[in-house]
Amino acid sequence: MIAIKQYLFSSIGKKAVMACTGLFLCVFLIEHLYGNVLLYANDGGLAFNDYSHSACHNIIIRIIEIFLFAAIVIHVWQAIVITSENAKARPIKYAVSTSTKGSSWFSRNMGITGSIVFFFIVVHLINFFVPYRITSMGDNVTLAMLVKSAFQNPLYAALYSIGVTFLFFHLSHGFRSAFHTLGLNDKKYTPVWKTTGTIFAWVMWLGFISFPILFYFGIAGNSIPN
Repeated sequence: MIAIKQYLFSSIGKKAVMACTGLFLCVFLIEHLYGNVLLYANDGGLAFNDYSHSACHNIIIRIIEIFLFAAIVIHVWQAIVITSENAKARPIKYAVSTSTKGSSWFSRNMGITGSIVFFFIVVHLINFFVPYRITSMGDNVTLAMLVKSAFQNPLYAALYSIGVTFLFFHLSHGFRSAFHTLGLNDKKYTPVWKTTGTIFAWVMWLGFISFPILFYFGIAGNSIPN
């Protein structure tokens, strides 16, 4: 037990925890995208509403939901701690750095992209999770109607687009970085993780950004009542 505690609080352990929670959140993104795609069914939002209602009343989903929120908090906290420790370890920046040669700005600034994504998640929860699960959406208002209304709002549509775009940049580096942290980075598998991470990031971006675009321009959601 002591050895496990020492590992989890070590630099490597903290990075491993952040990698594991990040990969768990990637699994959630797949499930979340699947649920959102149901909005494209030409049924007035019935399939999406039924899916959301079932998820709220499924004990397994509720338990996973707790782990999900915990994973978000742990992932963010570990990122803050690791960034702080790295800054303390090197308080004076070199005049010329060669360590960033060949790396992208986004891979060197995962903290910034992660912070923007976290802000987006908070706003997203306030707009949908809070009224649907905690307060009230109003009489005769369904979740599909709430989503449609939000995406037809230019400010929220723009914010959502920016959020998922920064999510793309965060995922494109974070996915393969997680496998690197977990030690699965030999010459055989590194190209696989890099390609898989790039494809996953693009699929998530194209999938999620389609909602504000198609709903805002009235291409999708016409069967959902206003």
